[in-house]
Amino acid sequence: MITTSPKTTTPNVSFVPSSNEFADFWQETLAMTKRLFIQLRRRPSTLIAGIIQPFMWLLLFGALFEKTPKGLFGGDLDYAKFLAPGIIIFTAFSAALNAGLPIMFDREFGFLNRLLVAPLSSRYSIVASSTLYIVALTFIQTAVIVLASSLFGAGLPNLVGLLMIATIVLLIVLGVTALSLGLAFALPGHIELIAVIFVANLPLLFASTALAPMDFMADWLKVVVLFNPLTYAIEPIRHIYSHQNWNLTDIVLQTPWLSFNFITVMAILLLFDLLILFAIQPLLRRRFA
Repeated sequence: MITTSPKTTTPNVSFVPSSNEFADFWQETLAMTKRLFIQLRRRPSTLIAGIIQPFMWLLLFGALFEKTPKGLFGGDLDYAKFLAPGIIIFTAFSAALNAGLPIMFDREFGFLNRLLVAPLSSRYSIVASSTLYIVALTFIQTAVIVLASSLFGAGLPNLVGLLMIATIVLLIVLGVTALSLGLAFALPGHIELIAVIFVANLPLLFASTALAPMDFMADWLKVVVLFNPLTYAIEPIRHIYSHQNWNLTDIVLQTPWLSFNFITVMAILLLFDLLILFAIQPLLRRRFA
């Protein structure tokens, strides 16, 4: 008697997420993003402070350099147009650097552990919701600053210029938000994260071209400025403010050693984002495993 073994079928295994999984992921992301906006509505001081502080920078620094001779910053550029890009990027940077605080507080109050044991389609929706929230918050602040800057004499770029500004802000926000979220998972508590935020804020501001052109700086500081990602976000926006007609091949950052056009600085900002995302991957895997 000859017996034949039953035919076995290979299970259909797909490594591509289904449309249902994507739908679940975005549903979870939007639900957690909504939670963050509910918290903001209950405690709007974060948004109010994020708008008032740039107003103070524009008002005080604008008054401080009101009598600066025209042409000191190159061409017919006055200090209002020079200052506005720095305030836009520094405000976006500050908001993104605070992105890890909600995650840190969720860790300390035990809510993050509840999310991690919940039947989520992907735990990365936790990170995606924080990123989406910070991007939306930053765009609100950026819109207010652009309008306020126009009232202070900086003028208003055209629609293409505004879209380019939004793109640059998005690139710097994504990288800094990822860095802040990585710190939220790496540091032991919110005290340490707040300390990092305070320590990083002002040095990165002054070690950029936000408040003064590179020509005004000491030689050693010029080298530091070149390694500051904020510089590569500020200078193209400044070029948009100072030139009605511009294109992607225009030189936007001139240094004693190198020159950078629009395409180059955008590539540098994208590389910065990718490096940060690569650096925080082990932290996210360890936390979400």
